[in-house]
Amino acid sequence: MKTTLPACCCALLFAVVTLAAATGPEIGPEIGPDAGGEGAAAAGRPARLVGLDLQALDQNGLLGPPDGKRALHYEFCIPGDAAARAEVAAIDPSADFYPRSPGRSGCGAEQLLVIGSTHQPGFRLVLQRLAQLSYVQRIQRADFE
Repeated sequence: MKTTLPACCCALLFAVVTLAAATGPEIGPEIGPDAGGEGAAAAGRPARLVGLDLQALDQNGLLGPPDGKRALHYEFCIPGDAAARAEVAAIDPSADFYPRSPGRSGCGAEQLLVIGSTHQPGFRLVLQRLAQLSYVQRIQRADFE
């Protein structure tokens, strides 16, 4: 038996599907196996891998008062090989790589420091995907002084 939806329902369904595709899956302020993201749970990563207060960020990845919004920068270490660098760059277009800087994360001689920004579309999903990488041990706030 074939069922047909009224035109108003089809338009609403199309709008919901389009919006979901454009914004990506909704993830909460915590990123990790207990945050509701099935990928993070499957990866078995620590719940506090991302040491950022994502609740303070608006939908554009910015924090602060309306007349003083600013991006939140984060940092983490990855292996110094080209494959890891390419994988991170594919996930996070904001990523900058620093081969000879330990950063506050304490990257070793064979590692790259990566600094990214929340001021990008889908920043929550970007952070979730980075946290799922087996070689990322912790993502923390980058404070510039």
